[in-house]
Amino acid sequence: MAMTVQCNIVSAEREIFSGLVEMLIATGTIGEVGITYGHAPLLTGLKPGPIRVIKQDGTEEIYYVSGGFLEVQPYHISVLADTALRADDVDEAAALQAQQHAQQELANKGGEFDYSRAAIQLAEASAQLRTLQAIKKKAGK
Repeated sequence: MAMTVQCNIVSAEREIFSGLVEMLIATGTIGEVGITYGHAPLLTGLKPGPIRVIKQDGTEEIYYVSGGFLEVQPYHISVLADTALRADDVDEAAALQAQQHAQQELANKGGEFDYSRAAIQLAEASAQLRTLQAIKKKAGK
């Protein structure tokens, strides 16, 4: 049996996951990181996108975070996000619509255009769609 570490994934609203994991894979601000038992302490920002968790029994779960922070301590991993969802809870149609809307706003720079808001919306919608694609790829669809 592989070595495990306690992992908690929480959003501003609630705890999404708590349990023993063999590995957590996320995209930090400086690149993708894989955390296993015995990893050195670390604090990094997270980019919007999927977080993969390989649980104690070897099964894999995928979560979506809108950004936030990843903290690694000797016996504990914490993911703190503004928004965190089980990937199965992400609405693909809504994500596609949000992505298209943000792309239209970026293309039609009208009078009261908020570039940063539109760019954030586009990044979040794209990250949700990448998370859904990861699930489909894992399921072989």
